[in-house]
Amino acid sequence: MLQAISLSKHYQSHVALDNLNLEVKAGEIFCLLGQNGAGKTTTINLFLGFTAASSGKALINSKEVRAGSEETRKHLAYIPEVVMLYVQLTALENLDYFSMLAGFSYDKESLSSFLSQCGLQESAHYKPLSGFSKGMRQKVGIAIALAKNAAVILMDEPTSGLDPKATDEFTELVKVLGAKGKSILMATHDIFNAVNIGSHIGIMRQGKLVHTLKASDINANDLQKLYLETI
Repeated sequence: MLQAISLSKHYQSHVALDNLNLEVKAGEIFCLLGQNGAGKTTTINLFLGFTAASSGKALINSKEVRAGSEETRKHLAYIPEVVMLYVQLTALENLDYFSMLAGFSYDKESLSSFLSQCGLQESAHYKPLSGFSKGMRQKVGIAIALAKNAAVILMDEPTSGLDPKATDEFTELVKVLGAKGKSILMATHDIFNAVNIGSHIGIMRQGKLVHTLKASDINANDLQKLYLETI
């Protein structure tokens, strides 16, 4: 569902992404590790069409991503480090609004069902997001991805700032999405969570994807050692 072919991004003399080749198939969870500035967020922004590639291709469902185009965005959901929702609206109202933007219309029972599937307790469905924790907002973000029926989900540091319980809940939700056949690309600094959640792991350095491996082939200690040796 998601593929990068010799994908590069230059900002004048600075190379933010250098000849990236990457594929994330349906049901796979690909975790990108790397220091700040390694190219993780640039990769996600290119798939989102937020910026144009200098060379190469970013493909979603075999269609090339073009900056500003909605053609490939309809297949995507995006969960950033801080989910941008309307804090004055309730969880259900946010879900209703963003679902309609994507061309879907649901009754209140269906909207509430999406929120419940994502672990948001029913008593919170009708409360404004101004009183939500980050973990609760992330659940609303995942509910939006479900309601949009997004085939590809891009995540940028989604567990940053979450406490251990919220991280564990988020991890289980992402695994469920993978089991539903979603293609997930996640940029993260969390080595332990990458092993726990991912089917595949990549390590980036200075815009290059230096290592790619199956999560089942490595444990967290060995991954941390490889990561430190790489960066």
